[in-house]
Amino acid sequence: MNNPDMHSVKSSNVAALGYDADNQMVYVRFQNGTLYTYSNVPEHEYEALNNASSIGSYLHRNFKNVYPYQRIE
Repeated sequence: MNNPDMHSVKSSNVAALGYDADNQMVYVRFQNGTLYTYSNVPEHEYEALNNASSIGSYLHRNFKNVYPYQRIE
């Protein structure tokens, strides 16, 4: 599995985001260095996360317990 290009975001909890459109996978690198993937995420949902005023809150509200996720680093 190749990680997509990640870009830094302004968030107290999240350091960077990436999206693999072919596999509908969101990559989230947290400030503590851990990397998680979220599966089966439509592109519009990733865009909403990316543009949220609070990325951490949006992630918690709209991704956790909605999309399957796994820690990969």
